[in-house]
Amino acid sequence: MVADTSYPATVVFNDPGAVDPARIGLSKRFEILFLRGGALAVFGLVFGYFSLATPFFLSVGNLGNILSQSAIAGVLAIGLTVVLIAGGSNVVKGGIDLSLAANMGLSAAVYATLLQSGHGDGVAAAGALGVGLLIGAVNAFAVTVAGIAPLLATLAVMNIVAGLELVLTQNTVISASSDVLSVFSGYGPFDIPILAYVLVIVTIFAAVIVQYTPVGLRLYAVGEFPEAARASGLRVKRFIAGSFLASGFCGGVAGILSISYLSGSTTGAGEMLLPVVVIALLGSVFSRRLVPSITGTFLSAIFIGCLINGFQLLNISSTLVNGIQGVLILLVVSATTILRRENR
Repeated sequence: MVADTSYPATVVFNDPGAVDPARIGLSKRFEILFLRGGALAVFGLVFGYFSLATPFFLSVGNLGNILSQSAIAGVLAIGLTVVLIAGGSNVVKGGIDLSLAANMGLSAAVYATLLQSGHGDGVAAAGALGVGLLIGAVNAFAVTVAGIAPLLATLAVMNIVAGLELVLTQNTVISASSDVLSVFSGYGPFDIPILAYVLVIVTIFAAVIVQYTPVGLRLYAVGEFPEAARASGLRVKRFIAGSFLASGFCGGVAGILSISYLSGSTTGAGEMLLPVVVIALLGSVFSRRLVPSITGTFLSAIFIGCLINGFQLLNISSTLVNGIQGVLILLVVSATTILRRENR
């Protein structure tokens, strides 16, 4: 049954697919506690190890750098989290948006191209955000109207968008500079990069809407109880379409952040896809009920950011992070799938 939106926003739906400690035995409760506590313990161990291995790791400046380096992937992962919530967290049949990284690349290319054509930041930003929303709309149409599985629909859109980026940029980097980009690439209070503040602001804004409003509760209901939500009068397809629009918008925002961080568009934006998927999926482990959440995604982004930053400080090849990310995907998906199956 769909939760009454008059309840406090912390009330979450009685999801038969989600892991509910009240309905399972002591051994399963221990497994859930172990998974949740284990994730936080690993986070603490990684943080502690890098703090001891390199004292600079704990400096205010470096912690700000971690947030800054996590900003682009974090914003993209927040968009993906909204899609996971609305479409259901089953990675095969549920919600997914594989076009996010390509979306960011094309949005950044549009922003840079408009700047080089003599337009101001306002027009360039509108163009980048408009492209992001358009890509989100195409995904929404493919999933809710054409009835294509999100995995296949967004995979197809990803390739189309990546091709459009190559046509626009001719597979070259388009440099860009402006007063607004200089602000985003600069530093704010306490000498912390502005991008770090952007990530925190986006997280707070998204978390308030998704986790603490009736709209967010309905979004969870649509993802976990589509039939019950439909029977109660909720327009399921509209919520799913809205999640893809939100995801597309996040892709446009990330494109602008990418331009400011790299001082231009970048080829190979698709490489961001793996860390974005890892962050969004790993975020469920940091949540209270092992379901996707904005705050969990934020913690996950910081965790991945700590790994990358720590490897950089220790002069360890960052390519090793890709292998770790792949392992994390397998562990998270396997553990949550097994617990959900055993709970039924």
